[in-house]
Amino acid sequence: MRNQNTRKTNTSALDELYEAILCLETKEECEAFFDDLCTVLELQTLSQRLQVAKMLRDHHVYHDIVGTTGASTATISRVNRSLGNGYDIVFGRLQEKQKSAPDKKANSGAEPEQL
Repeated sequence: MRNQNTRKTNTSALDELYEAILCLETKEECEAFFDDLCTVLELQTLSQRLQVAKMLRDHHVYHDIVGTTGASTATISRVNRSLGNGYDIVFGRLQEKQKSAPDKKANSGAEPEQL
């Protein structure tokens, strides 16, 4: 599902990239793929934007976001304009995952087998 702000740059190559990302199953696989795909600076930029979006959603002011992330006010403004469907999906799922994580740890706390 694409939102109405989808850029005209969506092509079959981008669709293939999205499908490739959807094939990844673990954090380690994501790390390996993105390390191959992106430069260190590109990864830092992407992760910075995610942190900026998180802080904006948590109602932090620009000054605090600049100090914490090092992002420029132009970057913060750009992220602020694009907050919406994609970020909402990711943050909602991350929140669900965090809520269920303690349950998984508690349920997987079985005693190790004695040899």
